[in-house]
Amino acid sequence: MRRFPQIFPLLLMAVLAGLTFWLDQAIQPDAAAPEAGRQDPDYIVENVIAHRMDAEGRIKHTLRAERLTHYPHDDSTHLVAPHFTSHASRTPMTITSRTARVSSGGEHVYFETDVRAVRAADAKRSEMVMETSFLHVTPDANTARTDRPVTITDANTVAHAIGLELNSETRIVKFLSRFRGTYHDPERAQGR
Repeated sequence: MRRFPQIFPLLLMAVLAGLTFWLDQAIQPDAAAPEAGRQDPDYIVENVIAHRMDAEGRIKHTLRAERLTHYPHDDSTHLVAPHFTSHASRTPMTITSRTARVSSGGEHVYFETDVRAVRAADAKRSEMVMETSFLHVTPDANTARTDRPVTITDANTVAHAIGLELNSETRIVKFLSRFRGTYHDPERAQGR
């Protein structure tokens, strides 16, 4: 017992050092539970309208959506009821769907569920409508592709296929497989 008064300050310091270490560990974020694994959004915006401009200040693309939700873990954006219009080609192309995902930087847009793409009519062509369940669009390259069943209709044609690649600038459509279609020649129907 005689040594206790001499050892007591050392024991007290050891206990305080241990408590300090424990308290520091308790309030520090756990390295085993990474913050990057969180999947919650950092912002949500309702009734969005966004424009992308070209170098001369003209509108290239317009994107509207009922709701935009951004996720920081992968810098992706999810859209509800998106409505995308490309003004880049001579004839505007509009794409709608129930939902869409936009990649980081906006280079890729993945339209999902009830996708409908409409090329407006012009002086030489009727309106063209494409329907599918998924469409990967690269807006700056004016391309769209899908590996799902697709139907394209215009005033004289109905085409069905599995998969397609489309370039709205060159107006080239490549059907990937199981193509079948019908063409109604309006001149032949009129007896010319």
